[in-house]
Amino acid sequence: MDHVRLGLIGLGNIGQFHAHYLRAGSIRRAKLVAVSDADPARLAGFSDLHTFARSEDLIASGLVDAVLIATPHYFHTTIGIDALAHGLHVLVEKPISVHKADAERLLAAHTDPRLVFGAMLQTRTDPYFRRLKGLLAAGELGEIQRFQWTVTDWFRTEAYYASSSWRATWRGEGGGVLLNQCPHQLDLLQWLFGMPARVHAFCTLGKYHHIEVEDEVTAYLEFARGASGVFITSTGEAPGSNRLEIAGDRGRIVLEGGRLHFTRNEVPAREFCETSCEAFGLPAVWEADIPVPQGGPQHTEITQNFVDAILDGVPLIAPAAEGIRAVELANAMLYSCLQKQTVELPLDGAAYERLLNKLIEQSTFQKQVRSSVVTDIHQSFR
Repeated sequence: MDHVRLGLIGLGNIGQFHAHYLRAGSIRRAKLVAVSDADPARLAGFSDLHTFARSEDLIASGLVDAVLIATPHYFHTTIGIDALAHGLHVLVEKPISVHKADAERLLAAHTDPRLVFGAMLQTRTDPYFRRLKGLLAAGELGEIQRFQWTVTDWFRTEAYYASSSWRATWRGEGGGVLLNQCPHQLDLLQWLFGMPARVHAFCTLGKYHHIEVEDEVTAYLEFARGASGVFITSTGEAPGSNRLEIAGDRGRIVLEGGRLHFTRNEVPAREFCETSCEAFGLPAVWEADIPVPQGGPQHTEITQNFVDAILDGVPLIAPAAEGIRAVELANAMLYSCLQKQTVELPLDGAAYERLLNKLIEQSTFQKQVRSSVVTDIHQSFR
């Protein structure tokens, strides 16, 4: 094989975005040859490609070597399992599944190691987070003591939630800001710091919008080695903030507003605490802005990496097997909030699935859908 024949399943907002760069030839050695969507109107603009109303027919067509799944969240699991069973390589949008039990079912279907199975967790390619991960891995901050991440620049209007019947419902989406906007930050959280040992979260359902799922979350995380973290997010706050502060034994790093700033202790905090004779002393510090390239290809780098993994065997930037961690974090926060208790990790995926099914069964929420909504998905990327 010298190139990859791609099929795109789902032509909503993010699917259209993927279709645009794929049709533009932005991915080397790959060609978009087929698309699938249940809405005939969305297929109308792809008359030059093979079009399918059902994902099953595209998958079984023999026309593609790989699929990119960009459907509403619940279908990620079923379509992914179907594609893997038909011997196709799979790249799935975030989150890889709505809940941990489904994610485990999806990952269990990946039985052929020759098939490449990746997740669209493109913020791992962001130069700031790559640089930050390198600094932490090199021990520049020493032992991590605490982090706080405020991600409240995910503002969404009522028109956004009314744009699709599945959005912001337990049945259609399985959650709100944690399942839709924040999978990337939750993935980065575990990518940088590892998985916490326990989570206690406070969520509000429909605080700012006419929805039945969470649109504001504050979560406290504890890690096995003693570090703690606070994660705050909302879709109802404007202008909102995006600030990550990490405190370690050797200083503090703050990422905010396109600036990565390092305040470095000349003497580690613990050493100074134990050896200083000054009752009110502080370690001397030096300050530095860490240079980081701007931008980055993001989605196209993940897709190119997926193609290169198929053709050349290069390692994936974001294997699907790692995508379950962001799902588990989102589930644990919601479970903690809804059950009003601290949740130990690993999360009991079956227990969370039962709770989610109960929310679906008991829901009396009436979704309001608008036919005329202006969308520009480029404004969504953080």
